Amino acid sequence: MSELENINPNVYKRSEERKYTENDENDDVVDPFDEREIFDLIRNINDPEHPLTLEELHVLEQSLITVDNEKNFVKVLFTPTIPHCSMATLIGLSIRVKLLRALPPRFKVSVEINPGTHASENAVNKQLADKERVAAALENTHLIEVINQCIAVPIQ
Repeated sequence: MSELENINPNVYKRSEERKYTENDENDDVVDPFDEREIFDLIRNINDPEHPLTLEELHVLEQSLITVDNEKNFVKVLFTPTIPHCSMATLIGLSIRVKLLRALPPRFKVSVEINPGTHASENAVNKQLADKERVAAALENTHLIEVINQCIAVPIQ
């Protein structure tokens, strides 16, 4: 890519790390997934344009995540940094792939653009919801390499 779409994005403070309790490590305690746990799984996804995470750009926020353990459903709304972001589909695919790899297969994952925040919201949401299109996209060697770079855990 030769030039950035959003040259000077707003950068936000990261959330504090989640406090772990004794019960978090206890296998005898039933621990359903919650919005914070899902947020922690995806907050460090790298933005495809900037050396920042989706959390730092406020593309992802815990308040836009819904989890229903009984119905095995996770929904993530994300907010592109600009209304004409050409990376919206790539960002959505990265979120979806990260969750599909991390969550038990019982979960149905829905990833959508936060309503009213993108010019092509309906088209992008349709692509992200279409299992065949997602599967085809993930067979593209170059695209999966880019997604893997976005979801890679940084070495500390």
